Amino acid sequence: MKIYTKTGDGGDTSLLGGKRVPKSHIRIDAYGTVDELNAVMGLLKDQEVNRHRQPLLKEIQDRLFTVGATLATDNNSLQVKKPDILEADILTLEREIDGMDETLPMLKNFILPGGHTSVSVAHLARTVCRRAERCVVLLHEEQVIDTKIIQYLNRLSDFLFVLGRKMAQELNIEETTWAPRD
Repeated sequence: MKIYTKTGDGGDTSLLGGKRVPKSHIRIDAYGTVDELNAVMGLLKDQEVNRHRQPLLKEIQDRLFTVGATLATDNNSLQVKKPDILEADILTLEREIDGMDETLPMLKNFILPGGHTSVSVAHLARTVCRRAERCVVLLHEEQVIDTKIIQYLNRLSDFLFVLGRKMAQELNIEETTWAPRD
């Protein structure tokens, strides 16, 4: 099987199920942004500070692949079998957030991304996740999308914010808080 098919050279692509749409379609933007998020999650997983979190981060990457497959499937295609995001996937993120939050200092100010390359990668993942969520919400305004996908992305961005804080704590990096100008 060749990687290049040349079928997209005219600016359109196929959804799972066969329907062709322009590459500029919001559905393509949505699952493309989820794919981008998955790539950044791989970078986050590869950070040394996250060695003990690699199974969890790989599981999140698996769920993002599920989200991407769902978004890449034409809503009218009944013949395509794909996995779904489950309530349990959302609960897993919530448990992880709560567990990390127990040991973090109370948040009193906005946190500026940075302080360590690994922490910055977590914040980069968070911002890509927020963009993916916005794309999926926009798509949902046009077509029915399983709302668990939106919930999962929303919770994942919260998870990534808390993970960035937890990583800073584990790396003994002082968080930089935002101080507005007087």
